[in-house]
Amino acid sequence: MLELWGLFASAFISSTIAPGGSEAVLAYMVSEHLHAVMLLVAVATLGNTLGALTTWWLGAITAKKFPAEHVLDKNKQKALTWVRHWGQWSLLLSWLPVVGDGLCFAGGWLKLPLWSAIILICTGKLVRYLFVAYWFV
Repeated sequence: MLELWGLFASAFISSTIAPGGSEAVLAYMVSEHLHAVMLLVAVATLGNTLGALTTWWLGAITAKKFPAEHVLDKNKQKALTWVRHWGQWSLLLSWLPVVGDGLCFAGGWLKLPLWSAIILICTGKLVRYLFVAYWFV
């Protein structure tokens, strides 16, 4: 059971501002057959989605107090432009390294609908973790 909490924590941290390697943790756990594959994928997806929603929430809070041009670095300003252009669908790419955090932050900043953000972020992350798990089964 402790391994599942470790996977959850790794996935959560990997999806916030801090770098992490939840894919490596999942790959190891799948290859060692520590738990059922779908349970591992579900735990990683939940942790990573909740981490991304934390970043989304931080974007929403920050937008209330500060204009984007004064707060965001170049990468996050690019993400903001991307989300303005593609809208909520850009959150399907929230699983991407580095860029994904910016997309979630921008989604919150632009006040994209929370429920569609949850669904799209979760979908992108689930597909990524299914791919990783399938690769290491």
